[in-house]
Amino acid sequence: MQDVNSLIEKYVNEPVWAVVGASNSSTKYGNRIYLKLREAGYTVYPVNRRERLIEGDTAYSSLTDLPEPPAVINMVVPPVEAPAVVEQARAAGAQAIWFQPGAESDAAAKWAKDHGLDVIEACILVQLALMPRSDGSELSGPPSQARPTPSPDPTTSTR
Repeated sequence: MQDVNSLIEKYVNEPVWAVVGASNSSTKYGNRIYLKLREAGYTVYPVNRRERLIEGDTAYSSLTDLPEPPAVINMVVPPVEAPAVVEQARAAGAQAIWFQPGAESDAAAKWAKDHGLDVIEACILVQLALMPRSDGSELSGPPSQARPTPSPDPTTSTR
């Protein structure tokens, strides 16, 4: 079993993500995460059952509606919604579930692991902030071609 830091390193370098719970509200983490991933150069798909557009981009009502399989599903939804999202993630061909703080679900994490998905519980915003750019600055502005390796973060956990 991989430790949390190696899982974070592996998946932070995957170029295709989906954010379940993406939002147009600038006060919500679903918005901040979606915009930060997009700004950092990821191909990122917003998933929201109630919105047609998120920040001007097509929003999808389900992970199975995405035009390509995302490697990572970033979850910014209440834990009660997590089991259904995890099942959709597997059906959509995802490799990992990235639970944002507050979205964790023991049942969903266990189901994901039992069905071959990696599980990460950490804040992607923190991980992106920890990643130094090749020029020595933190990630902001246009991304470099190669994604830098994240620094270990002892505040993260995986199940």
